Amino acid sequence: MLQMRENAGAIVYAKTRDGIVLPVIDVSHPSFAVPEDADAKQAQQEHFIAWERKNRRLPKFIMRILLHSLAKRSRLAGAMFNSNKGFLDGITTYVLKLGESNLPPPFDGPADRRFASSPNFIQIRLRTQQIARLLSDALLEPLALAPAVPLHLINIGGGPALDSINALILLNRSRPDVLKRSITIDVLDYESDGAFFGANALTALKAEGGPLQGLDAVFTHRSYNWNDPVVLAELMRELVSEGALIAASSEGAMFEYGSDEAIISNLKVLKAGGSGAIAVAGSVTKDDAIRRRMIANTPFKLFPRGIEGFAPLAAQADFAIAKVETALMSDQVLLQ
Repeated sequence: MLQMRENAGAIVYAKTRDGIVLPVIDVSHPSFAVPEDADAKQAQQEHFIAWERKNRRLPKFIMRILLHSLAKRSRLAGAMFNSNKGFLDGITTYVLKLGESNLPPPFDGPADRRFASSPNFIQIRLRTQQIARLLSDALLEPLALAPAVPLHLINIGGGPALDSINALILLNRSRPDVLKRSITIDVLDYESDGAFFGANALTALKAEGGPLQGLDAVFTHRSYNWNDPVVLAELMRELVSEGALIAASSEGAMFEYGSDEAIISNLKVLKAGGSGAIAVAGSVTKDDAIRRRMIANTPFKLFPRGIEGFAPLAAQADFAIAKVETALMSDQVLLQ
């Protein structure tokens, strides 16, 4: 289970490209951690189901009117329901993970707070937390067995890459000795705004008093389209030739939005003939009636595969599902 920081300390802040100052999510900090004990999960499930049932009972035209009104009053809701990209941009997704009590200006109006308090966004926060834990747990032993070898965390479609950053936070809490090496977070994302904030967040976390103080870690970004993994292939050839230790993740991204072909081809590149990524973590959209109804009410082009639909894709790239962390909207998988 996730352990809270004994001395929670001050929350770290970083700027977006637009100059907005946002708190940096640290899943080991009480302000951001989502409870995962049995009672908490049961309460989350009951709240989520009741919320979804209430929304489902509303006539569709009433729901459209309510959403249109909310989108006018809430910057967050407007970004979500007026998106014409088929996905939510990295900064808006990030802000929704902060939780209603941590929303900064200009996202802290009453309508924004009400929107951010919806139980589905608690599940998105939990998603980040679970993937960070999957990554950190998978890396602990390989890092201990290979001291001083450079570590590269490849993040596909992850925007600010807070799952990768929080994996480092968890490792630094439990075994700081294994992170005494050069570390690079390699973000491959079509958009650059999220990565800009992620780089600033990493710098802030490394400053004096931060949970990654003194870590030799850098943040890079490459423009990327997962339908054409040439950029990833070039990066993997470079890292394999250097003998780097490689792990990858894709939270709320490729495994949920990508085609079968894109998932298989990217995983094959990450495998690199057996000498590539030692672990890959990501979120898989659940395939159930509730999740399908929710997707139908958004402009997002998600694929609700579920574990049963995803496992055969991973197998075609010679990856097996080693561990699953479940949440109400997605399952978080570790491939090895």
